[in-house]
Amino acid sequence: MVTQFLTVEVALQSSPALLQQAILAELKKCGEPLRWAIVAVNGDRQMAIIEAVVTVSQEFLVPEAAIRTA
Repeated sequence: MVTQFLTVEVALQSSPALLQQAILAELKKCGEPLRWAIVAVNGDRQMAIIEAVVTVSQEFLVPEAAIRTA
């Protein structure tokens, strides 16, 4: 297992519970989330910017070029 730092964007939701579900769903596409935080919100685009650490197997490691950054 390898840990990887990610920055992802998630659309704002109508409630905090729905936002948390959307964040976890997006992060699980990249690996198993260890920790995450909302670091910024873009009100114009209605997006939350998330920084996270996930664990992944070596064979599923996301190339740095594919990681979305804000």
